[in-house]
Amino acid sequence: MFATTPLRIVAVSAGLSQPSSTRLLADRLADATRERLAAEQDRTVDVRVIELRDLAVDIANHLVSGFPSATLREAIDAVTEADGLIAVTPVFTASYSGLFKSFFDLIDNTALTGKPVVIAATGGTARHSLVLEHALRPLFAYLRAVTVPTSVYAASEDWGSSGDEYTEGLPSRIRRAGGELASAVLGRTVSGASRAPGLDDGEDAVIPFEQQLADLRLD
Repeated sequence: MFATTPLRIVAVSAGLSQPSSTRLLADRLADATRERLAAEQDRTVDVRVIELRDLAVDIANHLVSGFPSATLREAIDAVTEADGLIAVTPVFTASYSGLFKSFFDLIDNTALTGKPVVIAATGGTARHSLVLEHALRPLFAYLRAVTVPTSVYAASEDWGSSGDEYTEGLPSRIRRAGGELASAVLGRTVSGASRAPGLDDGEDAVIPFEQQLADLRLD
């Protein structure tokens, strides 16, 4: 019975526009995670994307009243019960959006304990990419979640770019983050992992830290 239980991946998108680059990034990260999970085990994979723009009024009402609507309660339950979480926000004033923060303010600070999370953000310029490290990663550390090593920032110029000899393109970073989330969901160690070439430049294998130590040679 347990073997037939689907793995649940939930992506939270805080994009406000429609269409939204934030939603697009959430979709691509979810697809990358689902593909890796489907390739590495036999259970089905259920993916759900939660659009916070559709819950904005419910979130505000809950903050002032203390009572969530049925729709908001269901969304919170989906996040806390997921096997893996993808959290994507646009950058507002050099940080995550107020809507993004307000939603996660409603989640008990122990409800995400040990849950693997990919953090991601979108913005108009690459100069805001450090928001992932100075804002999102500390937020999920406070919530006791386990953020995978690779975070993904997508500036406007990243869409459609394959990178160059010095930098990875957005598709490669998405695949790597999705692969790390899949490994974490399956209980494999990704903390301290390094990249290794796969079948092509876009496929990244995760090398456990113990193997890295075993591979070291002292001169």
